[in-house]
Amino acid sequence: MQIGIALAAAALVWSIGSLALDRAGAKPGTALRGFQPTAANTQPPPRESPPGMVWIPGGEFSMGCADPRDQPFGGPDAMRDGRPIHRAYVDGLWMDRTEVTNDRFAEFVAATDYVTVAERPPRQEDFPGAPPENLVPGSLVFTPPPGPVPLTNHYVWWNYVAGAEWRHPTGPDSSIAGRGDDPVVQVAHEDAAAFAAWAGKRLPTETEWEFAARGGLAGNLYPWGNEFRPAGQFMANTWQGRFPGENTAADGHAAAAPAGRFPANAYGLHDMSGNVWEWCADWYRHDAYATALAAGKPERNPAGPADSFDPQEPHEKKRVLRGGSFLCSDQYCARYIVGTRGKGEPSSGCNHIGFRCVKSR
Repeated sequence: MQIGIALAAAALVWSIGSLALDRAGAKPGTALRGFQPTAANTQPPPRESPPGMVWIPGGEFSMGCADPRDQPFGGPDAMRDGRPIHRAYVDGLWMDRTEVTNDRFAEFVAATDYVTVAERPPRQEDFPGAPPENLVPGSLVFTPPPGPVPLTNHYVWWNYVAGAEWRHPTGPDSSIAGRGDDPVVQVAHEDAAAFAAWAGKRLPTETEWEFAARGGLAGNLYPWGNEFRPAGQFMANTWQGRFPGENTAADGHAAAAPAGRFPANAYGLHDMSGNVWEWCADWYRHDAYATALAAGKPERNPAGPADSFDPQEPHEKKRVLRGGSFLCSDQYCARYIVGTRGKGEPSSGCNHIGFRCVKSR
């Protein structure tokens, strides 16, 4: 379907921005240069944590990512849109312990009769070149190619599948039956925001998300430290094998794992690396961090840019995605590294994008 190509181009570009910076030159397995210690707030939570949420103390920290290419599992990309590393401050807040699950999203739909973007027919005005017969509800689904392919063209492993939506994440023949604890996927940004409003919460800003993911650690590669697999233990649901055609699922999961299956970070948050990408509230700009540094002092509770710009697709507005997914590997993406950034066209979903919510004090 031609509409599939259009949606894929809009939603699935995660390559680097355009800031020219050198490699950090850090020793493999160590924290990367350019970070200062996190100064976490010390005030106790103002009240008991809401169900399923944990208290994130907030404070001032170094945000961003040094070039990880010299690191084991650092991947092939310089991650330039994660620099310059800069200081930022966030207030304390509660965050969902895990990604929002299928069961929880089903409660929302049952209570509101909400219809997700993937369940609605695409509008002709949004896809003026698409034949009317192609404008059918559906979404993007990862489809492994039958053999080796170049990693420069993501179209070969993504397909627009009619009937793919949150209840049927890989198409009409799939089901979430028995998978109520899996993170809900095939949700567009507006679907995630609608759930958050119903739940009396909101989507996190990118700064809140990264502060929480770091768990008080400064500059480490992962939410748990600097070793990708400490003592051989899998700490996140990522890709093993040759991407995109062979996933050995050595970590026990060929696709999304039940939320909370892997160890939590120091703040009690699960799956802040891998499993499924998570929508943030911010618009995406490749130069957002340069703007933040130019301000000359740490911004308090930054809400992100007022608009979106991605030089790779200048006509597409995008929102920030964080955390990487079960499709990330050291051959492609590697955005399980905690300071790295993703981006997605907000009206699109796919079978490795979900979300979690936060609640202000």
